[in-house]
Amino acid sequence: MTGSSGGGLPADDRETRFERLDRPLAARGLASVWLARPDGFAWLTGGSNVVDGYADVGVAAAGYDGDELVVVTDNIEAERLAAEEIPACRVERYDWHAGSLGEAVADVAPTPAGADFAVAADGFERVEVSGCRRPLTPGDLERYREAGRATAAAVEAACRACDPDDTEQAVAADLRARLAARGLEAPVVLVGGGERAPRYRHLTPTDARLGEYAVVSVTTRDRGLYSSCTRTVAFDPPAWLHDRHRAAARVETTALAATARNGPDGTAAPVFEAVREAYAALDHTGEWREHHQGGAAGYAGREWFLAPGSDATLDLPMAYAYNPTVEGAKSEDTVLVTGDGFETLTDTGDWPTEPFDAVGSGTTLARPTVLDR
Repeated sequence: MTGSSGGGLPADDRETRFERLDRPLAARGLASVWLARPDGFAWLTGGSNVVDGYADVGVAAAGYDGDELVVVTDNIEAERLAAEEIPACRVERYDWHAGSLGEAVADVAPTPAGADFAVAADGFERVEVSGCRRPLTPGDLERYREAGRATAAAVEAACRACDPDDTEQAVAADLRARLAARGLEAPVVLVGGGERAPRYRHLTPTDARLGEYAVVSVTTRDRGLYSSCTRTVAFDPPAWLHDRHRAAARVETTALAATARNGPDGTAAPVFEAVREAYAALDHTGEWREHHQGGAAGYAGREWFLAPGSDATLDLPMAYAYNPTVEGAKSEDTVLVTGDGFETLTDTGDWPTEPFDAVGSGTTLARPTVLDR
């Protein structure tokens, strides 16, 4: 493999990625590794290989051989990718009618090789390199801050624009348009009104009207980085809403505090135990069973999910998107946790917040509250 050794990333980030991929290459005795799943491709190149948003594998594969980076794609995509997505990469093209992406990769790849998608050829094995994406680099964080603010701005604008008579679907459509105008993909858009929010945890939007209040949640993707946040807007809320929201916010704060306390290099198991104890201390014992609690974020909606006995590593600096729920209420942001503290990436500075104390520790963090309208 010859040619340019870069992608659409800053040089420091590119070299960090290469160094991290050197580990699985050496450990498994591989001559090259190939990433075609969208999250891995975006991490390695800084560009997107997505055309069909529902496809597990993109239209191009990025390969690294311990020295250089090359992208393989068909003749339909080659010129566009080279000009707009991966300007510093060498692109190998094949005729779209002459074969598949896997076959084209097999033709050029040094072997033995690993790939994160199916390559039906001798000398290839499946590999999983998502661990190489952690912790986040300074370049990742710069892009993450921009994406997180844009995500929160769209959600908050949609919440301020909606009315009790709006349907969940209408609010979701408005929010998708606001996200798209900011250049953000939206794999997850959830909107639940006063009738459905207390009943369900994943509020896929329907034609039900918002009524008393609305819980609006998104996960967006920008240059491979995923941002999640939830905002709640109330018109004539039930008496319990603010108390349940505060409880969820305290559980979220507890999870973040436990992450900082046990990271770096500790496991997520103590974080889950802190979350479970927080629910119990706040008189919501067992509530954690009703919905997953989120986990590490980055080049996936969740790099891993918090669960009992989890052995996932608490990398720092790293983004975490915990999302505790309390029957009709939810608290969620994407928060950078470092050795020095916390930074909410999905923060605009334009939404009401309150300080919340972590259960069982002295950590206090400002978390979004319910917006009363």
